[in-house]
Amino acid sequence: MAPLAVIIQTDQGYAARFERLLPQKAGQVWAALTEDAALAVWMPNLKTGELGSGGSMLFDMKDGTSPLIEMPITDFVQGEVLEFEWGAGRVRFHVQPVAEGTRLELLEYVGEWTAHTPKDLAGWHVCLDLLASQLADEPRVFPQEEWAQWYEEYQAISKGL
Repeated sequence: MAPLAVIIQTDQGYAARFERLLPQKAGQVWAALTEDAALAVWMPNLKTGELGSGGSMLFDMKDGTSPLIEMPITDFVQGEVLEFEWGAGRVRFHVQPVAEGTRLELLEYVGEWTAHTPKDLAGWHVCLDLLASQLADEPRVFPQEEWAQWYEEYQAISKGL
């Protein structure tokens, strides 16, 4: 079972730090973060726009009526760093080769902690588990009951902030 994100207070609000050690090579992990076919399995709302500095990621509400939301890329290092706007905050993926495979770090920068923040963090938690399953060739559908359990955990953290 993957550990909870570590919540860090910053000058601009908060950051939630998720870390996963994955047995796959960094190139495979990077591809899962940046190729639409892979994103569709573990984070179906997310699509690539134009990758690179000045590019964007896209968010699809999947409601059939909303336009794609463009999220500008704020930092990009091919194969290593992908950071983009996420609502009023930012999301940063860092891919690092290690002896065991790859260390994947996800930082979500949250300006203001709101009632929605635990929902978002529970979503990232589950999506990172889905990413690990996909990379292991064991893709799963989004487990709503697992999300609900993680949501309770992140709500409990909220009470201490």
